[in-house]
Amino acid sequence: MGEIARFPRAGEDSQTGDTLWAVVATVGKQHRVAEVFVNRTAALADRTWREQQVRAYENFLRNSKQPVPYYSVAPIRRADLPRKWQPLPALGFLRGQFV
Repeated sequence: MGEIARFPRAGEDSQTGDTLWAVVATVGKQHRVAEVFVNRTAALADRTWREQQVRAYENFLRNSKQPVPYYSVAPIRRADLPRKWQPLPALGFLRGQFV
């Protein structure tokens, strides 16, 4: 799970149709692909939902010394997803660890 995906610039691989849109969770210098979508609109909607969840639990996270994830959207090639990639929960951690 420690693998980090390479994020191509917008427009790369547009001819092959291999580009997906990733919602990326960031805590400090760690970046993890939280979810992937076939279009940017769906990725932006998921990012908005995840940000709302973080805002709702922000005080709890800070009081329990849990990292508060930041979310962004970036294009990613299917081939650049880590092998055993799985979606992250909205708050970006399980059992106190950034997954």
